[in-house]
Amino acid sequence: MELTKNIFFNTDKLVENSKVKISYIGKLYQEASSEVSIHYGFGINWDNVTDVKMEKTDLGFQAEIDLLEGDTFNFCFKNEAGLWDNNNGQNYIFPLEKIQQELLVLEDEPVSLGSARKLRKSYLWSKKIRLAVYKIITYLPKLISGNYKRKLTNN
Repeated sequence: MELTKNIFFNTDKLVENSKVKISYIGKLYQEASSEVSIHYGFGINWDNVTDVKMEKTDLGFQAEIDLLEGDTFNFCFKNEAGLWDNNNGQNYIFPLEKIQQELLVLEDEPVSLGSARKLRKSYLWSKKIRLAVYKIITYLPKLISGNYKRKLTNN
């Protein structure tokens, strides 16, 4: 996921209570800084503020971050000389998505066989539909063009 032209995450969505790898090739990387740290917090009040030293690689500076609970993930970058990349004073602020509770299976809750059967049935239907679409895509043009050859049986 590209958040700005110089910041990338290894995921499509930023979800609270998960890990994410961030890559930075912004101003501080381009100016050949030898060390860069990410300064980050969560929510409008920048709760749980943390500084993490990023690892310098060929792909830029990288770090793995634990996303905590909050509405937003707020961050900026600082190099060894005390220079900041804070998005022109605006900081980098991106929304965090909540974990979808209906997808979680709690240890206390028994999983019903009915829901497992529904999932299996929908999985089988999706496979049948994909197979039908594949056959249509493969054989329909041959039928229309007349290039479809039937196997001849020797009687």
